[in-house]
Amino acid sequence: MERSFLYFAYGSNLHPARLAVRTPSCRALGRAVLARHVLRFHKRGRDGSAKCDAWFTGDPTDRLYGVVYRIARAEWEHLEQAEDLGRGYDCDRVRVVLGQWTLTLLTFRARPQALAPDLYPFDWYLAYVVSGARQHRLPADYVARLERTPSLRDPDPKRAALNWGLLSASAAPTPLPSPPRPPG
Repeated sequence: MERSFLYFAYGSNLHPARLAVRTPSCRALGRAVLARHVLRFHKRGRDGSAKCDAWFTGDPTDRLYGVVYRIARAEWEHLEQAEDLGRGYDCDRVRVVLGQWTLTLLTFRARPQALAPDLYPFDWYLAYVVSGARQHRLPADYVARLERTPSLRDPDPKRAALNWGLLSASAAPTPLPSPPRPPG
């Protein structure tokens, strides 16, 4: 049995501190691209706000940027619970390009019954996505599009304070290895 798995993060799990709370062993391997997909904030979260989804468009010019992480197999259940596997998200195998390598690995995509295009993300959730994208130096135009996403203030002050606190405590950029080493 393998001791770790590779995971493509594209939403709030882009943020190293957010993912580390869920899976302490996570290590970023590098920036990656999932073709024929775009980022959408249209998945209904348990808190009633919009969460990210890797939306398949089929258009060969569409790109979803993210980061490949290596995570200890023993932490799979933590990630599965955080992503509400089987209710909010399904786990899928996708092919991403990481540097010169094409990898098949795991990511989460919203279940059709969890889609709610009329929702907006909470401001702190969007901040995780934008901050994670900046820290991993995703393309500037991609980050700029993320920054223009409308968001709402979280009506739960305790949840908001907890998330803003984690974001504040982890403001320092996390460098990626350069160039990426072959996964395996």
